[in-house]
Amino acid sequence: QVQLVESGGGLVQPGGSLRLSCATSGTIFSITAMGWYRQVPGKERELVARITILGRPNYADSVKGRFTIARDNAKNTVYLQMNSLKPEDTAVYYCNVESYLGVYWGQGTQVTVSS
Repeated sequence: QVQLVESGGGLVQPGGSLRLSCATSGTIFSITAMGWYRQVPGKERELVARITILGRPNYADSVKGRFTIARDNAKNTVYLQMNSLKPEDTAVYYCNVESYLGVYWGQGTQVTVSS
């Protein structure tokens, strides 16, 4: 059974940094991309950053220049380095894995940016 295990969320002051990690438990065949989405109550889940199997990243405009996504192909792990955090970055962050056989989601990790 495939599971995505997220870690690294928490409470941070504005301007601070956090690093999220997502490790896959179980085997996922034919991964095409890994990424991070976020959601706040009452709003739709939105893409934060995504990186393809070839290493091509794309970012939401709101996080460009502040967030960096990276992946370890050998470990099927994806990371999200978040710098210069703002209160509007507060959300539940979800790991996402796309493959030819389906899409997988993590359980979510809370990120709160507040003084």
